[in-house]
Amino acid sequence: MKITVILCTYNRCQSLVNTLEDVAASKLEDSVEWEVLVVDNNSKDRTREVVAEISRRYPGRFRYLFEPQQGKSYALNTGVREARGHVLAFVDDDVAVEPTWLQNLTAPLDGGKWAGAGGRTLLPGAFSPPEWMTMEGRDSQGDVLAALFDIGPEPCELNRPPYGTNMAFRREMFEKHGLFRTDLGPQPGSEIRSEDTEFGRRLMAAGEKLRYEPSAIAYHPVHENRMQKSFFLRWHFDFGRAMVREWGFGPDILGISRRGFTLFKFVATILPFATLRWVVTLNPRRRFFHKCWVWATAGQIVEIHRQWQNARERSRSGQGEAAAPKLTVAPRDFTPSRREGRLEI
Repeated sequence: MKITVILCTYNRCQSLVNTLEDVAASKLEDSVEWEVLVVDNNSKDRTREVVAEISRRYPGRFRYLFEPQQGKSYALNTGVREARGHVLAFVDDDVAVEPTWLQNLTAPLDGGKWAGAGGRTLLPGAFSPPEWMTMEGRDSQGDVLAALFDIGPEPCELNRPPYGTNMAFRREMFEKHGLFRTDLGPQPGSEIRSEDTEFGRRLMAAGEKLRYEPSAIAYHPVHENRMQKSFFLRWHFDFGRAMVREWGFGPDILGISRRGFTLFKFVATILPFATLRWVVTLNPRRRFFHKCWVWATAGQIVEIHRQWQNARERSRSGQGEAAAPKLTVAPRDFTPSRREGRLEI
């Protein structure tokens, strides 16, 4: 089996060096050929020098690519195109991984049963959340705080997509189902994400099977800026926008844009209901959770309106309706389930 680890990075040379050291220490079977592909997404710091230094210490293990088009998805897609492996593993530039991480994450993909796998992502140590942050149950904010992904100690088939900090796919999945969407993923002026989970949902919608592998363990740090309420509110607002981009929209109804109907529904019913639930909730953790989802609803409204305006401008200019992504998540009512990528009644 041939494996390529794809690591995209932007201006994080200090944490990058530690992640590369961890990956370099990976223990794999002698028969496995593997490489680490570092995609520099137009960094202005010492990223190139850091990769050059570790490449000298581990000859033939690392490759450096420079992707000038800023945006996480552009960097990811460059890595996929340039990878030599049959299995592609993905890891972020600020995590720590155990020596057996890569072997355990990719071993189940050496065959035809599993299209991809997601590992277990934990915090690196004990953590005491503030009184407004929930870390357990359906209201957990752990995925926002540090991309935590922990379904338990036993492997199983996933019913929700893994996160890009700790996942792997057979290369043929990209050839069959396409690359990461470039209208999703962080880029200059936008922190809209979901490029990783959208790809996983796209595979599952096509009938592909994804595996949860708890023995593939990564540790994600808690960055200081993520301990602020303002970070969570911005994250949920952008997440709302990402959900709308992922949905797409069906055909017009009686000549009226479906976006118009959806916008009215969100403004007239979903936003007031979400706001009321936030206002009347007394428990501080649940109250803040519901406040976050008011911000997510606002993000959905902003994105629906933006798309509606763009569609009207294209119609007036005679360009016609832009091709929309396949509808994989239908907009329903508000109670959120972030990890499953849908809204539930």
